[in-house]
Amino acid sequence: MEHETIIRLSIFLGIFGTLSLVEVLNPRRARVVTRRKRWFTNWGIILVDTFALRLLALVLPLLAVGAAVDAHTLGLGLFNIVDLPIAVEFIIAILVLDFTIWLQHLLTHKIPFLWRLHRVHHADRDMDVTTAIRFHPIEILLSMLLKIGLVYLLGPSTIAVIVFEIMLNGLAMFNHANIHLPQRIDQIMRKIIVTPDMHRVHHSVERSEHNSNYGFALSIWDQIFGTYIAQPNKGHDNMTVGLQWQDRHPDQLWWSLWLPFQRK
Repeated sequence: MEHETIIRLSIFLGIFGTLSLVEVLNPRRARVVTRRKRWFTNWGIILVDTFALRLLALVLPLLAVGAAVDAHTLGLGLFNIVDLPIAVEFIIAILVLDFTIWLQHLLTHKIPFLWRLHRVHHADRDMDVTTAIRFHPIEILLSMLLKIGLVYLLGPSTIAVIVFEIMLNGLAMFNHANIHLPQRIDQIMRKIIVTPDMHRVHHSVERSEHNSNYGFALSIWDQIFGTYIAQPNKGHDNMTVGLQWQDRHPDQLWWSLWLPFQRK
């Protein structure tokens, strides 16, 4: 707990920097918008998100990791009541947390209010590593509240929550990255985790395609629940990323933050 923030930030920046370099050296698709313009907006959004989480921490001092410590101290949650081997608890915790994020993502596409928030993410006209951090602050706050509640119900270990948060953030950056993977490697990797080509289908303007491939980390949930689409109809080079309406407004910070409250 003492160095958790520093460790997570260091890993985040390391993965972000590595993927950014690979995007330059081995890109999958040509960019629609200049990197400088999009990155200013997407990094601006994550700064607002961070500020929003800091405000939430004033009201709820215990966020996801702190909730795991508190649940253990108070004896709350399934794993603090039922005695299971540590390794079994760890695996179950990762699976339950990841499934919950998958289900949350699916619901953001099905519930109109949540979709208004989530479309800020989908409005990005390109996909690269910064798309993984482009989420409206209200959506980030709701997601954190969901995770806090689940941690109290499940009672996972602190290390399981930290590992899951690192895994989720790292794999989200990976599968949003504009990097080219050999098809054979992609086919092997997507049996377990979500790859960039797999997740790009989800960012298609085609409704049938963007209502698929909801996973951010593990790919198994889409395969189990029948929401998996292997490839976009028009191919990765010819598909259009974003929403059905396409203009330059999503590249603007304040417009993107105000998008949920607009009638689009």
